[in-house]
Amino acid sequence: MSSSARSAWAILTLAAACVTPVMAQRWKTQYFYDKGKSTLVLGDIQFPSAQRGVAVGVIWEGKHQTPVALVTADGGEHWQQTELRETPVSLFFLNENLGWLVTTKGLWQTLEAGRSWQKLPKAPAGVARVYFADPQTGWAVGIKKLALETRDGGQHWKAISAAAEQSGEAKFSAYTWIAFASPQFGLITGWNQPPERMAPQWPAWMEPEVALAHRQPPHLSYTLVTRDGGKSWKSAAASLFGEVTRVRLGGKGVGMGLVEYGPSFRFASEAYKIDWLTGKSDTVYRDRKFTISDVWLTPDGTAYLAGVLAQGELRSVIPGKVQVLLSSDYAAWKEMEVDYRAVAYHAILAGAGDQNLWMATDNGMILKLVP
Repeated sequence: MSSSARSAWAILTLAAACVTPVMAQRWKTQYFYDKGKSTLVLGDIQFPSAQRGVAVGVIWEGKHQTPVALVTADGGEHWQQTELRETPVSLFFLNENLGWLVTTKGLWQTLEAGRSWQKLPKAPAGVARVYFADPQTGWAVGIKKLALETRDGGQHWKAISAAAEQSGEAKFSAYTWIAFASPQFGLITGWNQPPERMAPQWPAWMEPEVALAHRQPPHLSYTLVTRDGGKSWKSAAASLFGEVTRVRLGGKGVGMGLVEYGPSFRFASEAYKIDWLTGKSDTVYRDRKFTISDVWLTPDGTAYLAGVLAQGELRSVIPGKVQVLLSSDYAAWKEMEVDYRAVAYHAILAGAGDQNLWMATDNGMILKLVP
């Protein structure tokens, strides 16, 4: 064997040794709502610790809907279903006991890991998501350029002045995501999207040719940045095709972002690597056949992409097989084994540390990454 061949063999052997433990992992179903006359659409999931997790959604039976929460205290081995009084929108947990639930009609708090909820008074209308740095300090974002802060645990809210400075009419604008990389550095994202004059009149599934031919114009993408723990925010806007729907910030200045596009765009979505120290970003993954719906970063820097395989040219009309990719360098992406029954429109990721990862789908399934 030549020296070059021996070198190549050594490299391949080392690569195999590095990949095998990761590729042995698979996404195993822990919970599956399987009732013939009703469906469970899960909208969010949070795991503040390796043992405690909460997922929220709506059970649909005909035209009747029942808001519910699924709660586990043993790492997903068992799930308890409880009814919610209002339709859930999103979750945030500060620790395994203290969490907040945004609903279509208000803001709720739990002190018991999601087993019970208490509605907070005077919650602002139109909130889509909250983030708390500690039990007293938090932020809320939502429709009509809504961006607020609280210093008393949500009893009172004050507007972030920089949020209203963005261009565009408030009625066509929203802030939808909050992420912090450190106690000092935080990011809020949103958009302004006025109605189109020549937009299709019918849903895409009714006129697929029209939907595929229609070209959506760019619109404003909003950003609010703080570098002092939320004491002050700086606003910025850029023209963008698609919407920033996810931002995950990690250590050492690294983050991941997700942009999702309309049905006529060449790609359904793109994943970005973010340098949150400089503000620069680069595309790290896009595939016409893979619709990414969430991104995740573990503390050790491993990146995950979750979504579904597109079924035909017109995306989001037919559910697809759930797929998850992972990478340690944002360049080489490996496909992971996922339970064959996992078919959905969207998949959502949640995690507690490097080794405890879960995924929820909008067809009522919760999966865990296992060896």
